Amino acid sequence: MTILEIKENHIDLPITGMTCASCVSRVERALKKTEGVLDASVNLATEKATVQVNEDASLDALIETVQSAGYDVDLASATMQIEGMTCAACVSRIEGAILKSPGVLKASVNLATEKATVSYLSTLTHLPEIKKAIEKAGYQAKEETNKQDEQARQESRAETLLKRKVLTAASFTLSIFALMHLGDNLGLSPMSSHILLWLLATPVQFWAGWQFYRGAWGAARHRTSDMNTLIAIGTSTAYFYSMVATFFPKVLADGGIDSAVYYDTSAAIITLILLGRFLEHRAKRKTSDAIRKLMGVQAKSAHILQENGEEKEIPLADVAVGDHLVVRPGEKIPVDGDITEGYSAVNESMITGESLPTEKGLGDRVVGGTLNETGRFVFVATQVGAEMALSQIIRLVEEAQGSKPPIAKLADEISAYFVPTVIGIAFVSFCIWFFVGPEPVLTHALFTAVAVLIVACPCALGLATPTSVMVGISRGAETGILIRSGEALQNAHKVTAVVFDKTGTLTHGKPAVTDLISPSEDKKSLLFYAASAEKGSEHPLAEAILSAAKKEGIVLAKATQFQAIPGKGIQAEIEGKTVLLGTARWLQEEGVEITALQKEAEALAEAGKTPMFVSVNKKPFGVIAVADTVKEDAKSVVTALHQIGLKVILLTGDQKKTAEAIAKVVGIDQVIAEVLPDEKAAQIAALQKEGHRVAMVGDGINDAPALARADVGMAIGTGTDVALAAADMTLVGGHLKGIPTALRLSRATIRNIKQNLFFAFIYNISLIPVAAGVLYPIWGIRLSPILGAAAMGLSSVSVVTNALRLRSFRA
Repeated sequence: MTILEIKENHIDLPITGMTCASCVSRVERALKKTEGVLDASVNLATEKATVQVNEDASLDALIETVQSAGYDVDLASATMQIEGMTCAACVSRIEGAILKSPGVLKASVNLATEKATVSYLSTLTHLPEIKKAIEKAGYQAKEETNKQDEQARQESRAETLLKRKVLTAASFTLSIFALMHLGDNLGLSPMSSHILLWLLATPVQFWAGWQFYRGAWGAARHRTSDMNTLIAIGTSTAYFYSMVATFFPKVLADGGIDSAVYYDTSAAIITLILLGRFLEHRAKRKTSDAIRKLMGVQAKSAHILQENGEEKEIPLADVAVGDHLVVRPGEKIPVDGDITEGYSAVNESMITGESLPTEKGLGDRVVGGTLNETGRFVFVATQVGAEMALSQIIRLVEEAQGSKPPIAKLADEISAYFVPTVIGIAFVSFCIWFFVGPEPVLTHALFTAVAVLIVACPCALGLATPTSVMVGISRGAETGILIRSGEALQNAHKVTAVVFDKTGTLTHGKPAVTDLISPSEDKKSLLFYAASAEKGSEHPLAEAILSAAKKEGIVLAKATQFQAIPGKGIQAEIEGKTVLLGTARWLQEEGVEITALQKEAEALAEAGKTPMFVSVNKKPFGVIAVADTVKEDAKSVVTALHQIGLKVILLTGDQKKTAEAIAKVVGIDQVIAEVLPDEKAAQIAALQKEGHRVAMVGDGINDAPALARADVGMAIGTGTDVALAAADMTLVGGHLKGIPTALRLSRATIRNIKQNLFFAFIYNISLIPVAAGVLYPIWGIRLSPILGAAAMGLSSVSVVTNALRLRSFRA
């Protein structure tokens, strides 16, 4: 049995061979019946099954289930160069080590070529992990192929084959049309003309159209049907009817049946459907552009700084945690880490969506895949491989794209009965036309049934939701918004109220000097005395004053006789002068007259700031106000939320006066203050009882319960891991402007899904009756099977094309 290590409660299986919503339904039903499977969700657009499992699940059983349903699991394969092998025992040992890796299904090691070929499930394991297993066995492994390039080559090969089939089928079909209209001018007998048409139609039917027969047979083996069934039955009816008319015309003539041939119908249907699939394939590739772009920003190598001070270029896969790496101007940062030397500006737009470069210096975090623009720096690697932020973002986006929003359930339920219903309608149509239709009855009956089978499009129904979800989530990733699931994307469009935490969310989360008030207007001197006195203090407010002095370029003096008085302030000697810094009451107790400064200090306190009085030699010198400052984009974000009709609420554990001051600055409607951490979730629940759909925005551990309780939890990307794990959406760059963008993106995506579903339903509801001939008694209108094939192909392409419009969504 293949080892299946359950690190999480789900497995992603890449499925091949699915063509429509009926395929999705069949694979889901089969997987749900497999031992150890709790639930299964299949996505046609991503061609992936997400399977919820327990410890009884077996990977072999899951793959066998998919294959038994008539489909296959797309396994990754790689060839590695092995160093250190000397005999057959080495081969056996390496194969055993590889097969012990979770997710590996096959391993073949060749002593002569010194290569190992591995087949594995890329969603469970990765090549670096397989290489580690080989290295633990005492050998060296080097990857031969680039996964991204190999995937691109596979997609290119598939597209090239499909293009070749379309062009070949089209050339034969055009020849058939030409011969049918010009055959009399060539002097050919009807028999010769029909045989030549048969020779031209046969390659189209059984080479270009073989995939439809293979799919239909796979469905038939399991007593079910799908879109391939409809196409195979429809085209075969036209083809074999024409064959009988070609080789046994008397059979039809004796029965009073039209002996005309319809090779053009079968060939044109296959050609048009293949053309539709080719266009659909190209359009679907574009829905994953965001993932390709994210994978494309990864560096291929890194420059490691060796102990002797020299630099050496190594493959990215060889970088380990703790390595010191050098990044030059214009190079991509290879992995995540902290700068230990140097300074630069880094373009993080591919991760955060923020276009302006970020200044980076000693101790600052850098993210793998971002671009170093100006300076050279050295950093120590802290996260590599799958642990990198970029790798986690790619994984989250891939998982989210494979998830289904609740709105998709309607299409899934309908698709389970769609194909059998269409076959039933085609049979009923055949009977009606055969018994009450005009002469020749068999011809009319057959081709009415063919038109019904061909025009029906479960594919459009299956693609309507997942393509929009893929593009919407991809667009979110490009703008710095990570959306964890299709359900979160759908829930966000219903939000009526947005609740903000204060500290670290609306504010920066650290105190800063906001005001300097000096009777003498000598603000630099005020900051000089205060910062010099605070130089030895560890109080958080001292850090704010020291930071302000540093920004102003003030050179501080040495403080002597420093003394901290708990709850009151500090006292120190600065250049022979006694400096006091603290509360109004304490300075008054020390005999300092501060009446002239109290009115302004009270106004600062009303605004939610902390005023600190400064005196020099017992004389009032000024007031310094410190506060947790509001983020620059907070007010504009609240305004944007109001503009799209949402109520905005501030939920905080801070004092009511401080919270109200912050709310007034940014324009928030309602304040819920002095709330204990464990009460935040209850406040969210209370808002929900009032009828609100609530989005909660937070960043700290104490926000996690509220984020989980809200209809949509949004975490600031700079927040704690607990908050990020509890959230439905993450704002990667920590910028609040992502909140209205995420909500507008959700609305745009759900609107796009509804358009797709409407089109898919209306298309099938309107054209199937027309194909069945309901308009014939009134206006004499019938739908040609050829036009039906063109319409069916166009319907799938139009659904995907409509979803691609979301790529133009502006943040």
